Amino acid sequence: MKPKHSVLLLILFTGLFSCEKDYKSITISTDDYHNSVDKLTEIMVHDIFSPPVASRIYVYPNIAAYEVLNQNNSTYKSLNNQLNELNITAISKTDEDVNLKLAAVIAYIDVAKELVFSADRIEVYRDSLYKEWKTINPNEFESSKTYALVISEQIKEWMNADKYSETRTMPDYNIYTDDESRWEPTPPAYMKGIEPHWNKIRPFVLDSAAQFKPKTHPPFSLKKGSAFHNELMDVVNLNNTIRAKGDDSEEISIARFWDCNPFVSVNKGHFMFAEKKITPGAHWIGICKIACKQTNSDFEKTVFAYTKTSVAIADAFISCWDEKYKSNLIRPETLINKYIDLEWAPIIQTPPFPEYTSGHSVVSAASSEVLTKIFGDNFAFNDTTELPYGLPMRQFKSFKLAANEAAESRLYGGIHYRAAVEVGVDQGIGVGTLVNSKVSFLK
Repeated sequence: MKPKHSVLLLILFTGLFSCEKDYKSITISTDDYHNSVDKLTEIMVHDIFSPPVASRIYVYPNIAAYEVLNQNNSTYKSLNNQLNELNITAISKTDEDVNLKLAAVIAYIDVAKELVFSADRIEVYRDSLYKEWKTINPNEFESSKTYALVISEQIKEWMNADKYSETRTMPDYNIYTDDESRWEPTPPAYMKGIEPHWNKIRPFVLDSAAQFKPKTHPPFSLKKGSAFHNELMDVVNLNNTIRAKGDDSEEISIARFWDCNPFVSVNKGHFMFAEKKITPGAHWIGICKIACKQTNSDFEKTVFAYTKTSVAIADAFISCWDEKYKSNLIRPETLINKYIDLEWAPIIQTPPFPEYTSGHSVVSAASSEVLTKIFGDNFAFNDTTELPYGLPMRQFKSFKLAANEAAESRLYGGIHYRAAVEVGVDQGIGVGTLVNSKVSFLK
């Protein structure tokens, strides 16, 4: 009997050590991508990035994920040689173990890690996913990771040539001037001007930062009856009318819903601290997510929607900031405190940069143009983007109506003149229309 037992043991041990584990494929859903975008937003809120910088942080990871998916896609086109100076080496997916959806998420995270201060937070998130994916199928994970990093490294090289690092060493905005029309820091923190050199950043689709230069604001004048003075008094009168209605008024609700100011300073006794919020771009990235989920968009369309929206947002900020630091227009709050009412304050806090044009108006209009192109006009949705920040849901019948409300909110909040809002919407429509017409995402 002894030889028989020896044969059985030999067969058992041979099976244990010679057979590979029957691994299943790694399943990647749209929620995995949404979760990665949400994680990046969470970290940006924690790190308190300015609205222009936040737009840059969103756009490059999305482009990396999009390019991973669409080197050889039958529906979507690569953005190679379509976006300014993007000229990556095309990669053929020869390894059958490459999971493109998995690779897209890996590329997104890899590029995002290079753009935030709290890179360790992304690394913790990444490592937890890597551990899970390796357990499911190590070969597929490693092949997908290799493929992803070949492309993400090229995206990072392109990203690092966009002049962002050079603008970090450029001088601050000069507030010392005798020109009373020029912007100056506002209460309560009196912060210096944010990103005065953002127009040096390489655009994505625009031929230059000044491509959609808006018409000139009404000439500065404090003479009663002048166009500028009338705009100033409109801010005062509208603000007084809104306040008379009480804190529960629709106008105040709208102003607070679209505030999106990551620099709000709160005073408590002798202490001042920042109240952390999302940026205007982040709000529209959130609306993009809502539209994707509401339409049950597949993985490829979800990445496409995020990428196109983030490109429009990024160029909208470049376009808007180009005008802001050329016109350098003073904010209503400063003039009202100097000449009308020392105690007057806007309903929402004035952000730390020049007035003209309204950033939220430009960005919202640009975003609404591309989202309408993707999901259609009259796309009704419930905007739950601000729920994590203690604000209720608002309902909209279309992206463009949401954008118009976002623009109007700056008047209700008391931080902009009407011209900045109306002209800003036109400026944003120009940017969004250009993205729709100039870049071919679909074959």
